Amino acid sequence: MLVTQTVRTPTIVPFADEHLDGGALLLAERHRAHRLAEPGLDPRYEAPGAAREELGALLRVDGASGVAGLIDGDVAGFVVGTPRDASWGPNMWVEPAGHAVTDAELVRDLYATAAERWVADGLALHYAMVPASDRALVDAWFRLGFGHQQVYAIRETPPATERTEAPPGLVVRLARLDDLDALARLDVALPAHQALSPVFSRRALPTVEDARAEYEADFDDPRFATFVVEREGEVIGSAIACAIELSSDHKSLALPPGAGFLGFASVLPEARGRGAGRVLGEAVLEWARETEREWVVTDWRMTNLLSSRAWPRLGFRPTYYRLHRAIA
Repeated sequence: MLVTQTVRTPTIVPFADEHLDGGALLLAERHRAHRLAEPGLDPRYEAPGAAREELGALLRVDGASGVAGLIDGDVAGFVVGTPRDASWGPNMWVEPAGHAVTDAELVRDLYATAAERWVADGLALHYAMVPASDRALVDAWFRLGFGHQQVYAIRETPPATERTEAPPGLVVRLARLDDLDALARLDVALPAHQALSPVFSRRALPTVEDARAEYEADFDDPRFATFVVEREGEVIGSAIACAIELSSDHKSLALPPGAGFLGFASVLPEARGRGAGRVLGEAVLEWARETEREWVVTDWRMTNLLSSRAWPRLGFRPTYYRLHRAIA
């Protein structure tokens, strides 16, 4: 005998202020479950009041729109989108606080309704920030035609006993003023790599001259620590460490407060595959330990084959996936 389970269909309505309290409860619960997997995330968003503030802030963004799914008058889920600047194209973003559901499958119905308006308005590039530990929710977004674009990741700051020796011939140190030319070349090398297959980034490449001028202007900024790795006296790689709060991309529920941030790492093409990237990553981990930070955060393009292998090997675990859908 086949037993079927009746799934209740919600009433989907435009998201309004009256849905904030119910949405905040769902968002706080989603974040509580997320922190069971990754306790380095900010605990304050487990409180419905803080979750409500984040959701309310999204609704106040110019161009925001979304929907709520109601069952017996209660909010069973919501999806709210907000646009970012024009450098992202005709876009709408479902930010970390922009969605929560009682059942992962419901997000598909909510997105279908919300996205109808976005596409009608000519906004055909959609992004969604999804907790990486919620496999069912990630799968539901995948089944909407989304794919991996960016990974946001975290790891504990290791104790000094886990320090490893650099491969023979590699020396890591803090950058000096006489490294400016090399730092500028490395600043261009990373986006140049991202422009290649299979990333195919369309971001405009900086010039070496502009990169050098920017490094020179900010070289003494105490908020940043810049490391270089040398081989036979030649700088072949660099990395930048800072507080996560200085990142413009890590925010809201996806920002672990007080964490260190591996914000940039680049190795010259001809020097890759010899351990320089790992040495730079370990230098940032040591910086985090010396500055008494419990956690370290980084991010990478999923299609960057080098980064997507190097940083997990260094112990970084995904916290959020940035998913992307382009509607042609």
